[in-house]
Amino acid sequence: MALMVPDGPITASHVRAVYSSLSFHGTLNTKLPSNRSLKRASSSSVTPQLASLVTTMFSSTGSFLSLSVFTVLVLLLSFYQVNSSSTPTKIGKGYRLISIEETPGGGIVGVLQVKQKNNIYGPDIPLLQLHVKHETQDRLRVHITDAEKQRWEVPYDLLPREKTQALKQTIGRSRKNPITVQEYSGSELIFSYIADPFSFAVKRKSNGQTLFNSSSDGSESFGEMVFKDQYLEISTQLPKDASLYGLGENTQPHGIKLYPGDPYTLYTTDISAINLNADLYGSHPVYMDLRKVKGKADAHAVLLLNSNGMDVFYRGTSLTYKIIGGVFDFYFFSGPTPLAVVDQYTSLIGRPAPMPYWAFGFHQCRWGYHNLSVVEDVVENYKKARIPLDVIWNDDDHMDGHKDFTLNPNNYPRPKLLAFLEKIHSIGMKYIVIIDPGIGVNSSYGVYQRGIADDVFIKYEGEPYLAQVWPGAVNFPDFLNPKTVDWWGDEIRRFHELVPVDGLWIDMNEASNFCSGLCKIPKGKVCPSGTGPGWVCCLDCKNITKTRWDDPPYKINASGLQVPIGYKTIATSAAHYNGVLEYDAHSLYGFSQSIATHKALQGLEGKRPFILSRSTYVGSGKYAAHWTGDNQGTWEDLKYSISTMINFGIFGVPMVGSDICGFYPAPTEELCNRWIEVGAFYPFSRDHANFYSPRQELYQWDSVAESARTALGMRYRILPYLYTLSYEAHTTGAPIARPLFFSFPDYTECYGLSTQFLLGSSLMISPVLEQGKSQVKALFPPGSWYSVFDMTQVITSEGGQYVTLDAPLHVVNVHLHQNTILPMQQGGMISKEARMTPFSLVVTFPAGASDGKASGKLFLDDDELPEMKLASGSATYVDFYATVSQGTVKLWSEVQESKFALDKGWKIGKVNVLGLDGSGAPSTLELDGKPVTAASNVEMTSLEQKLEDLQVGSEKKRIVMVEVNGLEIPVGKNFAMSWKMGVRVEKR
Repeated sequence: MALMVPDGPITASHVRAVYSSLSFHGTLNTKLPSNRSLKRASSSSVTPQLASLVTTMFSSTGSFLSLSVFTVLVLLLSFYQVNSSSTPTKIGKGYRLISIEETPGGGIVGVLQVKQKNNIYGPDIPLLQLHVKHETQDRLRVHITDAEKQRWEVPYDLLPREKTQALKQTIGRSRKNPITVQEYSGSELIFSYIADPFSFAVKRKSNGQTLFNSSSDGSESFGEMVFKDQYLEISTQLPKDASLYGLGENTQPHGIKLYPGDPYTLYTTDISAINLNADLYGSHPVYMDLRKVKGKADAHAVLLLNSNGMDVFYRGTSLTYKIIGGVFDFYFFSGPTPLAVVDQYTSLIGRPAPMPYWAFGFHQCRWGYHNLSVVEDVVENYKKARIPLDVIWNDDDHMDGHKDFTLNPNNYPRPKLLAFLEKIHSIGMKYIVIIDPGIGVNSSYGVYQRGIADDVFIKYEGEPYLAQVWPGAVNFPDFLNPKTVDWWGDEIRRFHELVPVDGLWIDMNEASNFCSGLCKIPKGKVCPSGTGPGWVCCLDCKNITKTRWDDPPYKINASGLQVPIGYKTIATSAAHYNGVLEYDAHSLYGFSQSIATHKALQGLEGKRPFILSRSTYVGSGKYAAHWTGDNQGTWEDLKYSISTMINFGIFGVPMVGSDICGFYPAPTEELCNRWIEVGAFYPFSRDHANFYSPRQELYQWDSVAESARTALGMRYRILPYLYTLSYEAHTTGAPIARPLFFSFPDYTECYGLSTQFLLGSSLMISPVLEQGKSQVKALFPPGSWYSVFDMTQVITSEGGQYVTLDAPLHVVNVHLHQNTILPMQQGGMISKEARMTPFSLVVTFPAGASDGKASGKLFLDDDELPEMKLASGSATYVDFYATVSQGTVKLWSEVQESKFALDKGWKIGKVNVLGLDGSGAPSTLELDGKPVTAASNVEMTSLEQKLEDLQVGSEKKRIVMVEVNGLEIPVGKNFAMSWKMGVRVEKR
């Protein structure tokens, strides 16, 4: 096969255009690190050396590029290291502390003076202010900024937090001989410093561990602190045995642990999730550090609250930040458990948003539902296939000319759409559509006209900045402007009156732009033409390099190729409200849009909003859910989805998932089977596909439909558990999907485990992630684990061990850990229906233990209300407890705010208690202190369980599962149940 080469200089954009074509037609499977998906395809620049090589390779084949040469080229691009900054370069001699004093507010403030000026990456800022404060018992803040001028920081109205010490001159009170080493102690964290050259350390009081230490100490791996206008650098020493997690958003091929030598660049960018080790849609400059100290797990987290672009270099024994603006604003969270870390972190950045109950149902979307009848068919086919479905989505197909807040009058006529929505709303289904931030420049378009009238757009030299996205020429709303927030809310209100949508999907908000630089609408040609790919820039544009904001002295590794930071986005010298530069605020764009959208939706009908955002920043979880962007239908992307999902739980965005079966170009039938077996247990579970991909709704293959009925059937049974986890996330920040080390922090074997995950503390998913496999090797941490699909099966190990599990095509292995009470319901085709079915409780004790305890919880509320909290009449919370001791089993509940559950009439119909010793005395069942008579409908049976004990030389145990059926216990009422062991055991 041969491919035509475009006229003119060859750049990576040409390579990627050809690559996309080859990938789409299945000719080439190699990945480019910066290739965009077909929908969001884009080009990238290359270094001069590589461009020369590319040109040579093209010219060597005449007018054609052979596939073999192209493959070599792809490999060269994939492995070429464009960022030479990964090698340490020491810049200057740092700063000295010349003044320090306590503040009335309970902190310390000092002045730092540069020791030796240099002009590498610009002049040094001569005087800095240091402000340190223990803000809570477990949170320490270290803030360093210019002592004489105000610098850009993440706006306090976007991310509310305690204000720092006001800038003031303290040089006059400078000590002649500052103390060389000084400590400032809090409840758990200790701040210490060295005056010359200035460095600081943060230690843990309880065990003396150093959590952060910026002293270079003569190290070859990093130098002293640097603080210039457009280049800030600081480093920390790290122990070799520390396991680090976070620093996203990126697709990490090595799994959830940060990997020494991998680049970690933080700058919100529209490149697809198939790009490994590249800055993707979100910026989360936070990491968790987990290490063992004297046999005990010790976790803490470090947040650098800075929205400017940055490279972070992790070398195993050190970590270096290189940032192109802003301030050092460090927050240290003491932990010491992973759950405590996330609790402390989200208490600062904002607790995750409450989610409506239906959001935990299954969602179906596709770019390419060309008209309403296709959407109606999709809903009907899910029903026919008996696959649960709660939410149907539209990408931009419903829009008139891709314009926000419009309907296509031919393909989505409003009367027919309203009739369809009335039909699905009547059974509890929901409808969500996409909204992109770019507003089409069109004099007959009311949204644009009102935006111009209200002056809501980002400016360049006083005029609205012109870009191109799907509608063609667009302007971008400035969500830092209060007037824009009001205008946006009004447009959402108008659209909701047109179409009563149940949530909004905000996409392309990095912000994405198909062009770069300063653009004008071309004269004499239609743009876009309506033919060819919609993502090709058709405006008349010229590069902007005249300011230091467009061409900063230090080049972050943007898009994994060091492209200019204004490339395919808003020019970084463009201006927001009050003169704020896009250079500083770029990575906050999606975050600020989420806040404005949340405010608008909440103000509509007083209901709980649902927002899905592609671009995120620190605090986004308070307003929105997230999906991991444009992935590919490959086995590798299936694996990556787990790492990205559990990372976002750490980031405080627990409602997260990946496009099931992949966004493009086409999954195999086997892959889609396995993907729904994973995706059914994502917190946010949605199938989504590309315009150019074959249809991949779960009913398209009989085998996938069967896997979907199995996996989603279990999801809909555990919806009460998922929803309770959502409440826990909202109140404590706890991730819904978690790495195993959250529950087993002392078990180092699971520190890097990225192929399994937990829902909550106890439910473990161990999926098949490889082609052609009918078994899976799964790690079982210490304790007893019960299969939720077959509760007679139990695996137990004292020290933890890998086990090979059978996993034929329609089987996913899900296990429940000991000491748990899991609330379940009977499932259904829609969450509204499933929610009203009888409850059952599954109680797990350590297998065969003579003494054991178990506990669980259940949160139920009116999920239409904006607040998710216990309040009289609108919510109920239940704690469940169970014990086994001396052959007696006890199970009881403690109910808070019983009215809501009682009014709903929810009942517990069944109890399963697992892992009981099967050699006890005769049994008598009592309920609320009274014997249950034979005349009642209550039936008690037991079944012997099949125990796989991994402990070498362990004594064979006989364990049973006891099932109590026919109960009618009100969920909203305290109950107590007990019996003695010894019922007849039925062997299987």
